[in-house]
Amino acid sequence: MFSRPFAGACAGLLVLTLCATSAIAREDKAVRDTPYPGTISLAVDLRDTSHRIYRVQESIPVASGPVVLLYPRWIPGEHMPSGTIDNFAGLTIQGDGKRIAWRRDLQDMFAIHVDVPAGVKTLDVAFQFLSPGAGKQFGAGASATPDLTFLEWNQVVLYPAGYNARGITVSPSVATPSGWGVATALEAAGAADANGVTKFHDVSLETLVDSPLGTGRNFRQIKLSDSPVPVRLDLFADRAENLAVTDKQIHDHERLVKEAAALFGSHHYSHYDFLFVLSDSTAHFGLEHHQSSDDRIDADYFTNAEQYIAGGELLSHEYTHSWNGKFRRPAGLMSADFREPMKGDLLWVYEGQTEYWGMVLSGRAGIHNAEQLRDSFAMTASDMEITSGRTWRPLQDTADEAQVLYLTPDAWSHWRRSVDYYPEGALIWLDADTLIRELSGGQRSLDDFAKLFFGRDDGSFTPEPYTFDDVVAALDKVQHYDWARFLRERLDTTAPAAPLGGLTRAGWKLVYTEEPSELFTATAKERKRADFNASLGLSVQLPDENQWSDDEGNVLDAIVGGKAFEAGIAPGMKIIAVNGLKYSADGLRDAIKAAKSSPDPIELLVQDFDHFRTLKIDYHGGLRYPHLVRIDGTEDRLSLIGKAHAQ
Repeated sequence: MFSRPFAGACAGLLVLTLCATSAIAREDKAVRDTPYPGTISLAVDLRDTSHRIYRVQESIPVASGPVVLLYPRWIPGEHMPSGTIDNFAGLTIQGDGKRIAWRRDLQDMFAIHVDVPAGVKTLDVAFQFLSPGAGKQFGAGASATPDLTFLEWNQVVLYPAGYNARGITVSPSVATPSGWGVATALEAAGAADANGVTKFHDVSLETLVDSPLGTGRNFRQIKLSDSPVPVRLDLFADRAENLAVTDKQIHDHERLVKEAAALFGSHHYSHYDFLFVLSDSTAHFGLEHHQSSDDRIDADYFTNAEQYIAGGELLSHEYTHSWNGKFRRPAGLMSADFREPMKGDLLWVYEGQTEYWGMVLSGRAGIHNAEQLRDSFAMTASDMEITSGRTWRPLQDTADEAQVLYLTPDAWSHWRRSVDYYPEGALIWLDADTLIRELSGGQRSLDDFAKLFFGRDDGSFTPEPYTFDDVVAALDKVQHYDWARFLRERLDTTAPAAPLGGLTRAGWKLVYTEEPSELFTATAKERKRADFNASLGLSVQLPDENQWSDDEGNVLDAIVGGKAFEAGIAPGMKIIAVNGLKYSADGLRDAIKAAKSSPDPIELLVQDFDHFRTLKIDYHGGLRYPHLVRIDGTEDRLSLIGKAHAQ
């Protein structure tokens, strides 16, 4: 979910050298399958930790005439045109030591036009990437602190238009502060030199962008596996004490690697690195890559039990993407050059099934215990059950519009719908898993689909595209059934009922009690929200303990048709008082409890811009938190699904 102009060559600056000069990157948008001649040497200077400026220099071989240089726009894994062009600055271009004018395209803001003078064979390009502060997501979010820096290579490269990214060869290098640890999926060509510059072996531009780099003062690498190839947990923290990982936590993540190997029966990387940031000052997200993942979470993840529970599915989700999303990839997401728009129509497989396996693998690995795994499904089922927008918007449309929905706010998310192909996709794949188990008499499951579909071609790194028909055919090979109808019914319908058939077939049903689960409480704290969705249809901002703010009481969402909405509450309002007393989340909980045995409504004093109003919520159902309970006389398939498989 980024300066000063470069003043000349110096050790550690980003240097891009394309050796051949016979080809020209033309203005047309057609993408050639032929390789771009030459090799790009790329070096980034990350040592300005005070200003958080990444300094870049490139040298691109060209022939005279018009050339178009592109800045990556459509970023793999982010599923949207989220290239950080707004933090691209200080651009200068030279040829044979003389400055050359450039102009931005009037329609494509990510394209730079250059008229190369006669005789010039190389463009020397310099610019900076300004690493952003708080706010936004993925690469547009904060990626650098005084103690650590994360580099996404798409932030620091211009490349010639008209060529497939896998046909442009790059020789990258990076300069990091003295004494800082470095980790990336790229293979180093040797140790860092005296200036802190590490050079890496040549890779394609596609592989480069798919291989982020982390560096930090407080760094710890934990080996999780050596067989059949290395898997490492690379930790970066603002404080050394946050690197304290218990033996059980290490064991959990060793088990995660073993459980994924048992599930897929293959690997598609030469080594794998979990690049894991533990910081309260960076953006928090997970972004998949083929041989690594860029994962960022709260500083106390390993040292705070609640945070460990709340974030327990992050690494299992991103690790699954090495198989689903990177090796096997929807055909519409096989973008050739970071300029071609991506099509997200199969994200309910790419993200939805990955969400499912992320939940299941966290249980099989022991990161979540059996009860927490059930609570995770309960919370997912509840959130989809109360999503009022499903009455007008089918799930398929949330995938089709993914590039817009990632950037939408919490406000109206249950009516507008958000990236629901994650949670509802998980419920659909639970439905498919339990149906396969039922039809086959317990002989087969979705695990067999995972091996067949994602586990093929063991050791291959070459992405293989898939279509809807490919998914249906593979499911049918595992268990004969009308899978096209099964999936389209769940993807294309508009109905108030969530797809909870998988839970029922798994032997469990969704219920609500007045006590939240441990996972519910931990997740609400991690998301900094008081969640009253199942009772009042209301979620409210909690204060951020790590920084001063006046956000407590802000209404994040009011579910259309819920009791709070019917009383007149809308997102953007601020709750000032509850039943005449200053607002607090605990105070609102107490009011909901009291209203259960009282005919009086709950009174909220709210601020709506410059207006103050008292609104009355006529609700007497008490607190409601989601849980699963067993259905008597049924087979407990959910426990079988969450049972450890690896030896």
